[in-house]
Amino acid sequence: MGLEANIRSFIKKNELLKKGATVLVGVSGGPDSMALLHFLWRISGAWNLRLVAVTADHQLRGDESQEDLTYVKRVCANWGIEFSGASLDVPAHKKEEKLGTQVAARNLRYAFFEREMEKFQADYLALGHHGDDQAETMLMGLVHSASVQSLAGIPIMRPFATGRIVRPLLCVTKEAIEHYCLEWGITPRRDPSNHDDTYTRNYYRSHVLPLLKAQNSNLHRTIQHLSESLQEDDAFLMAEAKKIFEEVAVINEEKQSLSFSISSLHNYSRSLQRRFFHLILNYLYEEQPEKLSYVHEDQFFALLTEDTGNARLDFPQQLKVERNYRTMLFYFVDEQLQPYHQILDVPGELELPNSLCFTAYYTDSPGTKGEAIYACRAANVALPLHIRTRQAGDRMRWSGLNGSKKLKDIFIDAKIPLNERDTWPVLADNNGNVLWLAGLKKGLPPGQTEEGPFIQLTCEKREQ
Repeated sequence: MGLEANIRSFIKKNELLKKGATVLVGVSGGPDSMALLHFLWRISGAWNLRLVAVTADHQLRGDESQEDLTYVKRVCANWGIEFSGASLDVPAHKKEEKLGTQVAARNLRYAFFEREMEKFQADYLALGHHGDDQAETMLMGLVHSASVQSLAGIPIMRPFATGRIVRPLLCVTKEAIEHYCLEWGITPRRDPSNHDDTYTRNYYRSHVLPLLKAQNSNLHRTIQHLSESLQEDDAFLMAEAKKIFEEVAVINEEKQSLSFSISSLHNYSRSLQRRFFHLILNYLYEEQPEKLSYVHEDQFFALLTEDTGNARLDFPQQLKVERNYRTMLFYFVDEQLQPYHQILDVPGELELPNSLCFTAYYTDSPGTKGEAIYACRAANVALPLHIRTRQAGDRMRWSGLNGSKKLKDIFIDAKIPLNERDTWPVLADNNGNVLWLAGLKKGLPPGQTEEGPFIQLTCEKREQ
């Protein structure tokens, strides 16, 4: 079967296009995108397609990259195809965002594609990735990653902007594309960086893929079949994992945290648990950090299954994963909620970084009921009062307790999560006597009696 028949069959099988659609074609001027544009132009009449070639100059090769854009524009004029081009300042974006060249170029290119999709209200963005690209991608996923998503390769089709990205050439080889260009008299532009082995993909293209093709000349079809099978299986499992996520994940948008009951996962397979874990990461991270790897996944499952009351893991970008008895909690450490120590005047008011507000005043008739109220005899505390986080050696005493108790043990008894203990507000007098774990435990200063005057404190959450 020839290239054109292969592509037509591939489009029909996967329903990549519909008649009467508006199709943007990402065109660099190279053989892959030029062959794709030419093929779609040839079928545009029968399919009633509106074609728009979109070209981005990444400003990485000086006049050469600008000439690529000019070349595509000229060809489109000859073929009667609409054209839209843009120059993207990749070097500036790379420097500003501290990104690699390839990542910076891709970010700006896809942002440009998205704008063009909106502008033309397009149904499809067709890209020229071919079967050899697929093989390279999956090989790199096998060597450099441990996720099914990476191994599954380039998707044939995925949602994007106003429509979908489609890749009709994944069923054909680079060699077949070059032959198509030669047959139709297309003289594409050539990017010299495509032969630079310092780029990982180019190394696989030049040195690894030829060895595999020598063993299987039909490798691109084998690889594509594997890719489709993996993507279909993963899509099914991910859909099931999303049902679990919606059912058991408890999201606190204000605190950028997420928790779930450990027992709620017991009846699900490890495969679904793994995808549930990655859904959590996808939800919490705007963009997953490069340092996140299968090691973190292993750590998560070890924490999930071990028999422990409290334990905590450190993930990249200040994400903490904490087991708190029968609950698993994911949260980001807020720099504003680091350990603090502030003075509270009497009378006076103090607002903490977490929006908790303490008010202190003298009274002869103190209120004693409620977790947000505390009162003690003024003569029995050493001023000024201190609102701080816990310190090593902190202990507390209260009526009926023989001696004193460590704050750590109070937190454990109350099953307070680890992430809350380090920033829990502690009221102490100037001698270091812990008087109140706000909202949790009320203590007594030494020599406390029923006679006034008293110092009364209230604690409330202020609206931000």
